[in-house]
Amino acid sequence: MKKLLLLTSFILLISLLAACTNGETAEEEETEEEKVIAVETAEVKEGNLTLEKKIYGRTEPHRSAPVMLTAPGEIDSLEVTNGDKVEENDLIAVIKTQMGNQNIRAKEDGVILGLKAKEGDLASSEEPLAIIADLDAIRIQAGVTANMLDILAVDDKVTAKVNGKKFEATVTSVDRLPDDTGLYPVAFAIDEEDTDIAPGIVAELIIPEEKVKSALIVPTASLVEEKEETFVYVVQNDHVKKVPVKPIEVQSKNSAIEGKVKAGDKIVVSGQLGLADGQQVEVLKGE
Repeated sequence: MKKLLLLTSFILLISLLAACTNGETAEEEETEEEKVIAVETAEVKEGNLTLEKKIYGRTEPHRSAPVMLTAPGEIDSLEVTNGDKVEENDLIAVIKTQMGNQNIRAKEDGVILGLKAKEGDLASSEEPLAIIADLDAIRIQAGVTANMLDILAVDDKVTAKVNGKKFEATVTSVDRLPDDTGLYPVAFAIDEEDTDIAPGIVAELIIPEEKVKSALIVPTASLVEEKEETFVYVVQNDHVKKVPVKPIEVQSKNSAIEGKVKAGDKIVVSGQLGLADGQQVEVLKGE
């Protein structure tokens, strides 16, 4: 009887151990199956790596002319105020001089700016009474450092931001001599009429600079550095392949590289932590 009880207990113990072992094995298999890392991807592209530099300038009339007096005198009457539009030969002011009244007329079409005098004031013949400006054509005057002279040339196209709006602008002049500030004056013409841009407004100019031509371009976030080696993870059939690459030019957003990747390859840009060569992945978002 005792032998039978011992045999029965032994069989039950073996069964329990087998069940535990099978449970652990199933759990391990389930864990292995669940070990899929979520990643985001981007596409390798081929082209030029362009860096955008920003400079600032101020808007001003593309063309302006001073309103000058032939002789000093008292302002007897003013026919205009700042912001008035005038046409050539319109009467601007009448000046009393020792030689009699002097009629001051507009020499061209434009808008009156910079008028500070009022009737009864004495006006000098050495300084402009006002400015007649052509506001239909606005330009931006800026100063750049010497190292930017090589990336700016007359007729280059750039993007200008004024009052939150974007305009295309063309480089019209690049001065090779610095001004009193030590900067080199550069003028940009806004390639659009009737922009309603006032003079004196700060403008942002975005200057493209080609750093590398005809290279493989990848998001900088895709580059992984480990033990003095740089590589990317290429996604193939829901698995990743670790591919060494050589950075040529690294920028904050995009970088140029060399390596055994090609344009069109999907590479991981987010979720690299914990990845290994051959790891199964789930692509959450990609181009």
